[in-house]
Amino acid sequence: MPAHASNRKPYKGMGMEGAVAKWYANLTKKSLEDFKALAQRTAEQLPTGSRVLEVAPGPGYFAIELARLGQYEITGLDISETFVEIARANAAQGNVSVDFRRGNASAMPFEDHTFDYILCRAAFKNFADPVGALQEMHRVLKPGGRAMIIDLRKDASWDSIKQAATEMHLGPIDGMITKLTFKFMLLPRAYTKRLFEQLISQTHFRKIQIQENLIGLEILLRKSAGKPVEVAEVLP
Repeated sequence: MPAHASNRKPYKGMGMEGAVAKWYANLTKKSLEDFKALAQRTAEQLPTGSRVLEVAPGPGYFAIELARLGQYEITGLDISETFVEIARANAAQGNVSVDFRRGNASAMPFEDHTFDYILCRAAFKNFADPVGALQEMHRVLKPGGRAMIIDLRKDASWDSIKQAATEMHLGPIDGMITKLTFKFMLLPRAYTKRLFEQLISQTHFRKIQIQENLIGLEILLRKSAGKPVEVAEVLP
């Protein structure tokens, strides 16, 4: 039995499909400026020609914005067939090249040591096999490659959730749905910083950096350029 089996989540972790996926795509498009800012921040750290993987890209907004900023080889892997179709259409409309394909984060269809950089934004909490997904990220990264996970904090307060929803500038109906979704669906699935550290300790990642913000966490992981070691280090 795999060492990470006990960390599997009780739900199946299936992707959003059909009308729900289309609603989510329209909702998150209202935060397009945030995706552009994240793409800009990422591009500033990536050499030309880098191979980039976005895990669970949904409608593909980040990957598409990154493709506009430089000569990168970008792949998006999502478990939802609807999201793959939407992301491909968005890329075609934006006249950029991104390879969006369907697949599972804990069983990625890629060779070892394929990517220089991995991003997983607002999706990790939904994975049925979180440690398996982390191990797959480590496997497909090149030695010295980095992975960034951006997700909700389980210990985010209700006041901070309301503040974040207000800053999204949603309409009254979407705003209320978003707040309720955070409270009753997303927060119960999310992780604290300590829980993330426990998950990462079961993988081959040894250099980690975790930052907390209003309602979320940014977890930066780096794959060692040499053989795995037993003691975790903190990124400088």
